[in-house]
Amino acid sequence: MIASVMTLGFVFLATSTSMATPDKPKKPKKTTSGVTASNLDKTVKPTVDFYQYACGGWMANNPLGDEYARYGSFDVLAENNQAQLKELVTKIAAQKNAPGSIEQKIADFYNTAMATGDLERGGCDPIKPELNTINNLKRGDLPEQIARMQLNGTTPFFAIFASADPDNSSMNIAHVWQSGLGIGDRDYYLDEDQQNIRNEYLGLVSRMLGMSGYSTMAGFKGREYEMAQRILALETLMAQNAIDKTVLRDPYQTIHKMTPKEFAEMMHPALITENYFRTLKVSTDTLNVGQPSYMKALNHIIEVTDFDVIKAYLAWNVIRSAAPYLSDEFVDASFEFYGKTLSGKKENRPRWKRVIDNIDDCLGEAVGQMYVKNYFPAEAKERMTQLVRNLQWALGERIKNSTWMTDQTKKNALDKLAAFTVKIGYPDKWRDYSGLTIGTESYYANVLNSRRFDMAYNMSKIGKPVDPTEWQMTPQTVNAYYDPTTNEICFPAGILQPPFFDMNADDAANYGAIGVVIGHEMTHGFDDQGRNYDKDGNLADWWTEQDAATFKEKAQLIVDHFNSIEVAPGVYANGEFTLGENIADNGGLNVSYTAFQKAKKEGQIKGEMDGFTPEQRFFLAYAAVWAANIREAEILRRTKSDPHALGRWRVNATLRHIDPFYEAFNIQPGDPMYMAPEKRSHIW
Repeated sequence: MIASVMTLGFVFLATSTSMATPDKPKKPKKTTSGVTASNLDKTVKPTVDFYQYACGGWMANNPLGDEYARYGSFDVLAENNQAQLKELVTKIAAQKNAPGSIEQKIADFYNTAMATGDLERGGCDPIKPELNTINNLKRGDLPEQIARMQLNGTTPFFAIFASADPDNSSMNIAHVWQSGLGIGDRDYYLDEDQQNIRNEYLGLVSRMLGMSGYSTMAGFKGREYEMAQRILALETLMAQNAIDKTVLRDPYQTIHKMTPKEFAEMMHPALITENYFRTLKVSTDTLNVGQPSYMKALNHIIEVTDFDVIKAYLAWNVIRSAAPYLSDEFVDASFEFYGKTLSGKKENRPRWKRVIDNIDDCLGEAVGQMYVKNYFPAEAKERMTQLVRNLQWALGERIKNSTWMTDQTKKNALDKLAAFTVKIGYPDKWRDYSGLTIGTESYYANVLNSRRFDMAYNMSKIGKPVDPTEWQMTPQTVNAYYDPTTNEICFPAGILQPPFFDMNADDAANYGAIGVVIGHEMTHGFDDQGRNYDKDGNLADWWTEQDAATFKEKAQLIVDHFNSIEVAPGVYANGEFTLGENIADNGGLNVSYTAFQKAKKEGQIKGEMDGFTPEQRFFLAYAAVWAANIREAEILRRTKSDPHALGRWRVNATLRHIDPFYEAFNIQPGDPMYMAPEKRSHIW
């Protein structure tokens, strides 16, 4: 869950492998059970379909609106946050603001984006200069043009970014990564059953080449569909040589450090990398090429492809990247494919929602500072800090009591856990946006300026120390993350609200909801990817050979289980691709349940409430987090591209591996929710 926003947050550092005794949280005077009766579907037994039992009422009461491909608890909370941001932004947009101030930038961004008349009159004018530059390119200009487009936030052919050196996590180096597929995942290009998607994509490309005026500019007006076919053929060659997403889960498969000279030799003669780096204004002694086989193939693909096709492909990258910020003709065409065809949505979201989201993307921490001031109470951060300490203790206890790990690996795991950096709510210092220019020229111009601002900031990190205080999500984000290179977990203010975190609920529900989220992110440090990094964030093998083999055996049980799940007729979940998230769900539940049981023994948890035991409330709260309605097209899209399992299976499949769940709801052999003990995976 990595984003591109950076700053400093609250830090809790454990100082030894002996976890401190959990703090006793301060309780509000009145508490609820944390279970909403209307969310339940009591026509279904929990032993038959726990997801339907726990979430069926919510699903019936929250039908899927036309603007959504999926609508769930995450989306409800995100909508609430969005409405709060709108209130803040529109108030600023209605007043006179000092030039150069954050308020002026927010106001001009919003007002320009909402000026529909100006957008319609502008049509494709905002992108014409870029298209004209592309049309006039010579083959020798390609390295500089790719660099310019990357600086503008698009990634034709491949991407470059700054991130930690896998061998020295304290320093940033340049990373080169496969990219540039207009549909997205490589499977859309290669699977026989995706021909309809490819046909719709051809229609979009040909239509936009004409709408933008590029086909007239480049001299193939009337033959747009033919050029679209040639662009698709180019992207298909790229997809055929791209590395599959399941392979990319292994960090050792994506580490190929080399010198600029070695990279230049790899890309010769298609790209003169000296010109490329000069345009990026990047100087580096070393870089990591994530997929060298792809880059070598790309060198040949570029060399043999007609340059008019390459130019059309570059133009297409500009057009599709800009389309959401141009006139309605472009917005509608883009949504027709990326919204309707790929996700099954029936209508686009209202303009104000899209604009608020873009302000959040472009000025995230500036808006976040206002959001925290108005909507995030200090006591929520204090109580969350206590919960994190309790979960950190619980994971430490589970590691110590593990029966499958040797003492040496346990010690290394405890050392890593003790070194966790924890960030909660919001950063203590905020990003400086003084270098970002936002004006009234056009909506797209403001988006482009923001992309350039962010990319320049990212490129400036190459060759410099990693800043451990940076945040990778804004405070208003409804999500959380773990970063293996900094060994940090982060919980933004946006997620610290019901149904995840309820200041007025008994902690049985809070442990089942936000507690599992905390445990989930902690477990990412020890999932199939995170376990490859040491306590300092370096890629290093700290496992004994025996423990590594046992881990893989236990993980394979989860892979096999999810591979057996039919998510749609004839379509199965991808257990390998979702393994990390599934391990984190499994571990998050076990770790939080351990902390919950300790709190219960200490008298911090109430007994039966609303007819449910504390244990039942724990699991009902967990399920409620994943309540959602979803379209079949979105199920198919997410199965191909999302490393998280679908919500229904994050409940029904994951809980089958959790022994206390069987006790809480009396799951017996023969019940549909039952799974034989030997098939259950117990890792963390």
